[in-house]
Amino acid sequence: MDTTEVFSFIKDFGFPVVLSWFLLVRMEDRLAGLTEVIGELSCNIAAMRGDVAKK
Repeated sequence: MDTTEVFSFIKDFGFPVVLSWFLLVRMEDRLAGLTEVIGELSCNIAAMRGDVAKK
């Protein structure tokens, strides 16, 4: 993405909207990975407690 495009987006949509969009796009993959790891962690905790049979 060219800097002129970025400035054009800021001019058209406003700085807060462009910043929020940029951060959301940048963090999307990290949030998906974090969600997966949290799911695995909860399964491991349940297995350690004996709530779920170990595989």
